[in-house]
Amino acid sequence: MFRSMKILFGVQGTGNGHISRSRELVRKLKEDGHDVEVIISGRKEEELKEVEVFEPYRVMKGMTLVTYKGKMDYFETMLQLDLVRLMADIVTLDTKGTELIITDFDPITSMVARTRNIPSVGFGHQYAFKYDIPMGRGTFFEKQILLNFAPARYNAGLHWSHFDQPIFPPVIPATLYAHRSVTVIGKKILVYLPFEEVEDIQLFLAPFGAYEFYIYGKVHEDRDEGHLHFRGYSRAGFLADLMDCNGVVCNAGFELPGEALHLGKKLLLRPLDGQIEQQSNALGLVELGYGMAMDTLDGALLAEWLQKPCREPLLYARTVDYIAEWIGSGQWDQLSKYTDAAWADQS
Repeated sequence: MFRSMKILFGVQGTGNGHISRSRELVRKLKEDGHDVEVIISGRKEEELKEVEVFEPYRVMKGMTLVTYKGKMDYFETMLQLDLVRLMADIVTLDTKGTELIITDFDPITSMVARTRNIPSVGFGHQYAFKYDIPMGRGTFFEKQILLNFAPARYNAGLHWSHFDQPIFPPVIPATLYAHRSVTVIGKKILVYLPFEEVEDIQLFLAPFGAYEFYIYGKVHEDRDEGHLHFRGYSRAGFLADLMDCNGVVCNAGFELPGEALHLGKKLLLRPLDGQIEQQSNALGLVELGYGMAMDTLDGALLAEWLQKPCREPLLYARTVDYIAEWIGSGQWDQLSKYTDAAWADQS
């Protein structure tokens, strides 16, 4: 039986993936009549883009993962951690009337739920690793961060395959369900490597003049240099380029590869060094036969990948509809009923 609730929703602001998927679920929960209050942590407020659906929201410092030249920097990550501020935010956060906390890998709301015994749902790709799915070797420390950075009582994990586990399909932006009407440009490649330096990407792609590369990431303004097309942040522009490109070269995050698989784009992943989630994603992608992976910006591998055909679209369901239905049912211990329905729905 559905009932509306007062929900506190925590979003990890590092990168755009968490914001992208949380944007879709928050919108759906509000449409269903829930009272949703949003906390965004791990990113400065002036750096947030297209978060109007979260309003009214609050920004807290939380924790930010620091990278340099395609590699995790754990030392700098620990240096920037303000533990006193983090604990103060946890202790002073007002949760009066809150019936459920949803955390998209946000440590503040996760800790608040545990210390105040409020039911909590972990929403996002990271929560799929609670189950038996491909995982990179990594160190004990890296695995503990992945599994315990922002734990929850119930887990709405997401992945590109269910692996015979109670895991939901990826969250796909509503815009991408109109992809069948878009004509694909055969030599157009979308590149999103935000953890790499722009100069390194330029050297990597320069020899392949027969292809048109549309490059997003650490780019501040639009400019064209021959077959290299640099693009500043634009969600609408990015999704448009994603829909009509032939393939995607990106880091091994979760959201963008999921969107590419939904659309039937070929994939080449470059996982972030020292980041077990991305290493696991690259491993899973290759094991599923969904794409290729490279440990460095490898021109020989890129040349091989460019010759490969696209794959058939996976046509994932509107996952947030099933997650919202599960949340509204209050039957949080009956997860498989809703994950099975989502995988059976080929949109």
